[in-house]
Amino acid sequence: MRAATCHKGSYVVDVRRTVRGNTGELAGAGTRVSVDENSTQTGHRGRSVGFRSDRGKVLMSLMLTTGLIAVDATILATAVPSVVKELGEFEQFPWLFSVYLLAQAVSVPIYSKLADTIGRKPIILVGVGLFLLGSVLAGLAWNMTSLIVFRVVQGLGAGATAPMAMTIVGDIYTVAERALVQGYIASVWAVASVVGPALGGIFSQFTSWRWIFLVNIPLCLLAGWALARFYRENVERRHHTIDYLGAGLLTVGLTAVILALLEGGNAWSWLSWQSLTSFGIGIAALVAFVPAERRAAEPVLDLAVVRRPLIMTTTAISLGVGALLIGVTSFVPTYLENALGVAPLISGVAVAALTLGWPLSASMAGRLYLRFGYRTTVLTGSAIAVVGCVALAVSGPYPNPWTVGAVSFVIGFGLGWTAAPSLIAAQASVDWSERGVVTGINVFARSAGSAIGVAVFGAIATNVIAAGRGEHDYATIVTASTWVFAAVALTAALMLLAALRLPRGGVDSTAYATATPTR
Repeated sequence: MRAATCHKGSYVVDVRRTVRGNTGELAGAGTRVSVDENSTQTGHRGRSVGFRSDRGKVLMSLMLTTGLIAVDATILATAVPSVVKELGEFEQFPWLFSVYLLAQAVSVPIYSKLADTIGRKPIILVGVGLFLLGSVLAGLAWNMTSLIVFRVVQGLGAGATAPMAMTIVGDIYTVAERALVQGYIASVWAVASVVGPALGGIFSQFTSWRWIFLVNIPLCLLAGWALARFYRENVERRHHTIDYLGAGLLTVGLTAVILALLEGGNAWSWLSWQSLTSFGIGIAALVAFVPAERRAAEPVLDLAVVRRPLIMTTTAISLGVGALLIGVTSFVPTYLENALGVAPLISGVAVAALTLGWPLSASMAGRLYLRFGYRTTVLTGSAIAVVGCVALAVSGPYPNPWTVGAVSFVIGFGLGWTAAPSLIAAQASVDWSERGVVTGINVFARSAGSAIGVAVFGAIATNVIAAGRGEHDYATIVTASTWVFAAVALTAALMLLAALRLPRGGVDSTAYATATPTR
């Protein structure tokens, strides 16, 4: 089985032996206890969750690493006007976000497979290193094109950092303990939702927008040092067959399809040669990817894992979460600013309500799924999200920042009871050798959902505006936004239907028991 030991202030994960089920052993504080990850009884370990526990320093390292990505998700948006003022090329600034999302989404499956092969630690350190390199280069960018290229490097770093932090949490904490750890991780996103926009505004107004990237330097160095110092894992070294063909086909396919979704209707029309070519190349590569994986000795993405009912269901839920997030965070600010003429700060606060509701409910979700099970918790959260999205659509014709803020909080609260429990259910159903891939699938699905949401919701808004009096007409903007919010509500309803497919039973039921590795 897998053994975890506390050694000289560092937490060591030993995976040299064969993993049996979801069981591990902890040796620490002079006591050796058996641990069943699906157990709802926390026992000795449950009381040791926190900064003062044997894994406390690892937890702080993971929180700091998560903070890098959380702050970056919100800090740039408020500084865009300053960036454009200095570098020019206004028409290219959307690529600052598109290429970051693209690089992050495409790299996740590759990193996840490597993590299940060579271990989590080298992958997360590579991620922090790439994020650091991208931040330094972005802070020194001399034009918009160079800044866009350096955002790709940052995105590649984020693609390794975010899913690895979630995977390590799944490795060193039991299901019961993760109920408590959620509160710590959720607090990072709550703080980042406030600190990120504030820092972006302060840097762009009083110093320079370049500091929104340069501020990452000490944080990355601290996160990298903490992970290298306090988190250790011993992975069995054996020969592996690298699936170069599968990795190449998957990368090309995902890059082409996501690029087409992100830029269709924006950089080029949906029926342009660029869009059709991108979709064609992407679909062809993904079709060829399937037989390539069936023949691979060690596939980069084991299709047998993806086909498991529980993994398919949690992936569908994650797609819905990604689409809802982008639907609210991308279209609400435009709705308020163009319809009411409110300042960007006010519209940003309204959206921030979502990112406050999410961690608040996520910190409480553990108690719910331990008592009532994953299915009940996720269904409750999805239902709350549906109510919030319907309220957003109904209130669309009557724009009001206070109403939007309240509704956004409700949506975020519902997603907090949806996203984390569904991910934990998926992680608990596999052992160490597949946990990285399963976590990566979930993270990638959220990114894919965001890309699809941008394409669908953007197409709806564009068509309504084109049929109306333009993007500066009050009635047209309100109508277009209301249709987008209605589509968001429909997406929430589909997510709720997907949640109904989760198996019944508690966290320790056979429905969520560890599946035997397929290879």
